[in-house]
Amino acid sequence: MIRSLRLINFKAFANQLLAFKPLTLLSGLNSTGKSSVLQSLLLLRQSYQQGLLPNVGLALNGDLICIGTAQDALFEAAQEDSISFELTWEDGNKGLWRFDYDREVDVLNLASPANFQEVYQSSLFGNNFHYLQAERIGPRPFSEMSDFQVRQRRQLGIRGEYAAHFLSINERKTIPNSSLSHPEAKSLDLIDQVEAWMGEVSPGTRLKISPKPDVDLMSFQYSYGDSNPYRATNVGFGITYTLPIIVAVLASTADTLILIENPEAHLHPKGQAKMGELLALAASCGIQVVIETHSDHVLNGIRLGVHGGKLNPNNVQLHYFQRQQKKGQAFTEVISPHIDRNGRIDQWPDGFFDEWDKSLEALLEPAGE
Repeated sequence: MIRSLRLINFKAFANQLLAFKPLTLLSGLNSTGKSSVLQSLLLLRQSYQQGLLPNVGLALNGDLICIGTAQDALFEAAQEDSISFELTWEDGNKGLWRFDYDREVDVLNLASPANFQEVYQSSLFGNNFHYLQAERIGPRPFSEMSDFQVRQRRQLGIRGEYAAHFLSINERKTIPNSSLSHPEAKSLDLIDQVEAWMGEVSPGTRLKISPKPDVDLMSFQYSYGDSNPYRATNVGFGITYTLPIIVAVLASTADTLILIENPEAHLHPKGQAKMGELLALAASCGIQVVIETHSDHVLNGIRLGVHGGKLNPNNVQLHYFQRQQKKGQAFTEVISPHIDRNGRIDQWPDGFFDEWDKSLEALLEPAGE
């Protein structure tokens, strides 16, 4: 499990140390550096998958993430032409990757061969990993199949495009963590648990998945109670966007690393809060969850999980990103509020999920003529 990450000369950060816990929540205004934190982890994994690590350099573009050019990755006011990522794990292992920027060919080369092979055994580089980006697959009458991604690598796709295939193959397998079991599920089987948790978003949801192997597609339909099956295109974005998150969480073993952008996308407030509770439960089971979110409802779901004793407050890390300026140069400041056993947060910096309070204060003022 990752304990800390230091970014040096990477995008918005000159030198930033970030603590990680079983559940780490990244928040802040748009374009303040939240995504850059996830991107640093994805770049390391992507470079390893492409064979550039541990000995060559950084793969800026690939299946997981596309940064662009090396200059795009370098901090604008960097004092030296290099980027560094430093990771510390709970077991004491450390990894330091320094990449020198070659301006002539616009690439980032590893400064020296990495001799810490044991770090490449962590979930960041292995199959116990899921990343779901903000732009996930919307409603489709058919979903993609991939035996390589699903059967061999146990991946759902960064857009959740293989979630239906994954669920079809593993639907009658028992979920690894019984603590994640929904109280109204018919069994501990993955399909029953997924349907029960989907019911928190849309009550009574049932899934019908039919493989079409001759065309490498999955027919995907939803029903409610005893209703006839509906095409996925007729049930809205919230259901489709939520499914891969729920599948990833319920199918994960302890020591899995899950990175999720905007888990609240297309969900109503109750669904967002329940999503926060589910992610809090996952973190209590030894799964490391890193979330980028703009939702106070997701945050409150996590707070409710702490308040209800489902997650130790010491296992929650909050980071709020603020854009500042100094001598005309923009930089990002990170503030890290703490949450206590009662689910209360010790500080609320300006902009940290306070828009409702600001709007309410304005509405309580008498309207102008």
